[in-house]
Amino acid sequence: MYLCKNFYTVIQMANIVAIVGRPNVGKSTLFNRLIEFRKAIMDNESGVTRDRHYGQAEWTDKFFTIIDTGGYVVGSDDIFEEQIRRQVQIAIQEASVLLFMVDAATGLHPLDEEFANVLRKSKKPVYLIANKAETLERHNQAAEFYQLGFSEIFPISSQTGTGTGELLDAVVANFKEKGDEDPNAGIPRIAILGRPNVGKSSFLNVLLGEERTIVTDIAGTTRDAIDTHYTSYGKNLILTDTAGIRKKSKVREDIEFYSVMRSLQALEESDVCILMIDATQGVESQDLNILHLALKAKKGAIIMVNKWDLVEKDTMTAKRFQDEMIEKLMPIDYLPIVFTSVVTKQRILQSLDKVVEVYENRSKRIPTSKLNDKMLAAIAQYPPPASKGKTITIKYVTQLPAKTPTFAFFCNLPQYLREDYQRYLENKLREYFGFDGVPIQLFFKKK
Repeated sequence: MYLCKNFYTVIQMANIVAIVGRPNVGKSTLFNRLIEFRKAIMDNESGVTRDRHYGQAEWTDKFFTIIDTGGYVVGSDDIFEEQIRRQVQIAIQEASVLLFMVDAATGLHPLDEEFANVLRKSKKPVYLIANKAETLERHNQAAEFYQLGFSEIFPISSQTGTGTGELLDAVVANFKEKGDEDPNAGIPRIAILGRPNVGKSSFLNVLLGEERTIVTDIAGTTRDAIDTHYTSYGKNLILTDTAGIRKKSKVREDIEFYSVMRSLQALEESDVCILMIDATQGVESQDLNILHLALKAKKGAIIMVNKWDLVEKDTMTAKRFQDEMIEKLMPIDYLPIVFTSVVTKQRILQSLDKVVEVYENRSKRIPTSKLNDKMLAAIAQYPPPASKGKTITIKYVTQLPAKTPTFAFFCNLPQYLREDYQRYLENKLREYFGFDGVPIQLFFKKK
């Protein structure tokens, strides 16, 4: 079903399981095991997971969405405490089944008792999981958690998988429907990339009309790559908020290293990338590095210049900024540039329009007859320069079946075609057929 709020829609499935509990009990480890992929960042440090993290799992031919959450805590020194609690509460509301995880190694904790009262108010099926019960001694010690008032305890080990089969049997018994094997199939994936603190999470939250991800002025607030469905104004997208990508030399902590790896993985899995730039700082070398990674992976891209409200402007400010940016990006001059402000919501929806346009350009097919009519005329008007006294003749052009725009030019001497003439052909393709925001591949083959 679809849950509408303000001007966005978040896709909801009937089969949703949320893993909840206090910090550092092993929630992300179980999450990764159930989705059979190391998606959530794991570390012995408390509070690594902050936002809600979604994945897909299957057991006995029943498919369900699993939500990883941050550790629920009250009265700590963690500046993210209140916002993490809010994220946990949203997950509890969304879920149809709750997995309450406690730590069999450390035993019953006052936070477990407090959180148990929160879960009872939800009126949803709650399964108490005593994690880290790798040994018989810990398995037996798990009985102390009966004090929390739940009828059954599942001693498991997220690390080894021990006991998870019995747990999943009980969980899927709650599902009346089989569920969707891949609810995300065919939906365009959009990665929001950039350096730390440029406004990526704020942009996502403005689109959704809620705090989907935690936002602070502290660089590195977002750690995981967070997927969110967006369905509004005729658009159906998966938006991926990512951690800020700094230069490798500035990455000091293991957690930040894995955060950057998740961001790069989100780039690889995306169809279109939004490169967000801070208008007050302009284009920096790391922005160019991120952009080149996206284009090397043959992704569509737009540039979103955020914090435009903080720039002193006259009638020519945007044009000067754009001209300077294009000069730094050369020879890449085909990317849409949108000047936005997340704070004032200026051109936020326009940036999404550009994203959809670029996605459509990436899969655009040009009829062969139309392609040859235009391109052969352009070639006749400006033929390839002769090389070593030999005339180069291009006879035929066709678009190859590929995920991104790819064209083959058939000619007599492909090895002698100069690079500047290849750029001329690419520019003509863009002039006649668009392809804004997407890299074009050209191949030259002997006729």
